[in-house]
Amino acid sequence: MRDREAAAPGHEGRRLSTKETAELLGVKPETVYAYVSRGQLSSRREPGGRGSTFDAKEVEALARRNRRESGGSSSTGGELSVRTGITLIDKDRYYFRGVDATELAARYSYEEITEWLWTGELRPGVTFTAPEASVAVARRAVDALPEHSGPTDRLRVATIAAATADPLRFDLSEDAVLGTGRTLIPTLVAALPPMRHDHRDEGPLAHRLWARLTGRTPDDASLRVLDTALGLLVDHDLAASTLAVRVAASARAHAYAAVSAGLGVLEGPLHGAASGLAHRLLLDVLDRGTAAPVVADELRAGRRVPGLGHRIYPGEDPRARALFALLEEVPGAAPALAAAHDIVTTTARHTHLHANVDLALAVLTVSSGMQASAGETVFAIARTAGWIAHTLEEYEEHPLRMRPSGRYVGARPPQPLPG
Repeated sequence: MRDREAAAPGHEGRRLSTKETAELLGVKPETVYAYVSRGQLSSRREPGGRGSTFDAKEVEALARRNRRESGGSSSTGGELSVRTGITLIDKDRYYFRGVDATELAARYSYEEITEWLWTGELRPGVTFTAPEASVAVARRAVDALPEHSGPTDRLRVATIAAATADPLRFDLSEDAVLGTGRTLIPTLVAALPPMRHDHRDEGPLAHRLWARLTGRTPDDASLRVLDTALGLLVDHDLAASTLAVRVAASARAHAYAAVSAGLGVLEGPLHGAASGLAHRLLLDVLDRGTAAPVVADELRAGRRVPGLGHRIYPGEDPRARALFALLEEVPGAAPALAAAHDIVTTTARHTHLHANVDLALAVLTVSSGMQASAGETVFAIARTAGWIAHTLEEYEEHPLRMRPSGRYVGARPPQPLPG
């Protein structure tokens, strides 16, 4: 339909070659076809097999839109705006490439969702396998860390170690980066110290990760919650860690370095580590038998109650809603679920805050005998898939575009030399 649109004056019927289109957009020819696959451009095969051509008006409109959107301004007060086709958050729902993310996570495994997010192809039963050499070097690096090291410390070190074992890491082609993603994620899981002696590094990733989070024997319902949590947490638009990943990719850092940048940001208490705070709160409520004094202590100390509210969702976090429904089926999760409900209802007397995904993760980690940091591990492993998707997307953009200008507020020159 787009090819039939009227052309602008001076461009009546004018068609551009792939080379001309790429030059006008300032991208590689492969990126032109990526725009076509996303529905941002339409192409037409010319008679005689001379290749695809593109409507000049449509190309110029896309070029103007790209310049406007990559300029770092937005209609929300000058905040950085980054064009992306991965995740849309709309009201109290979110979508991966236009598909409801909670429905995807309910139907498909983490690895199936990841592969589809990266390639657009659904591969039922797909599992990611880590090369032995990559696992060996990552495990040695992780084992050398102090015993008190946290999960993000281990994952960052494992990522860097895996990078050193990959001589092709500087290949930024799509196929190479996809290969990195498919091997890095299982390498990160395999590098974590197992908590079960009978663990096996095969089968679905959620099964392998379970043995790194708790020594308990898993039941089907618990494994389903873990796998669903991984699928739900794959991406969430431009969270702080994802923005760091895109900045690294904009500078054409390789995929391992981009993931490492994301892990560095994820460790903050307001991001990936938030589930650990909710875990401890939940244990405190279970220990004291009621949420009222625990919530009172948090408010008296001037702290936010962990596991409640989300700056993106005015209502309930859809990820929490999906996980709470599944946790109802988990044997032994009832006390933690009741404690979580008590926290929400107690706090609701003072403010209308809904449960977020951190509280739902805390119910899983508490009821499964996991450590407080387990939710952080789940978050990091899951989000690595989204970071790879954003890395691939950023490689298609102008390099070094993630360079906002500083607004200098210091002393005006000239100033005298210090001394």
